[in-house]
Amino acid sequence: MPLKRLLSALALAALPLAGAAETGPLRVELNKTEEIDGGGCRAFFLFRNQTGKSFEGFEMSLAILDGQGVIDRLLSIDAAPLPVQRTTLKLFEIPEINCGNISEILLHDITSCQPQNEDQMDCFPILELGSRAAAPLVK
Repeated sequence: MPLKRLLSALALAALPLAGAAETGPLRVELNKTEEIDGGGCRAFFLFRNQTGKSFEGFEMSLAILDGQGVIDRLLSIDAAPLPVQRTTLKLFEIPEINCGNISEILLHDITSCQPQNEDQMDCFPILELGSRAAAPLVK
């Protein structure tokens, strides 16, 4: 009987560790860009949410740097909702600049990072950024 209780206690103690192992990063990838008829650039972002949390709020402030590396503008984008364990595609338009004239996109700030049914949190530590486009996406 004591051995059975010990095994049950060990099994229960291991449960939180198993849940923690399932959490991972929130990956944000600039997948591609394309020119918009009439001017501007359309950016395709993939959000791979491996955090173990769904996000009901996720807004980023991006600095768009021109071909000379000078900040052209700040762009705020709202990517919510981001369901848990899902990849989400979001398209955003960057007006009045050609895609070929964007040298870099800088994640300037995260203005909202709201897990579902939780308080706001700092998402910078869990973010992983990447780009398949010509312009890198950086912190």
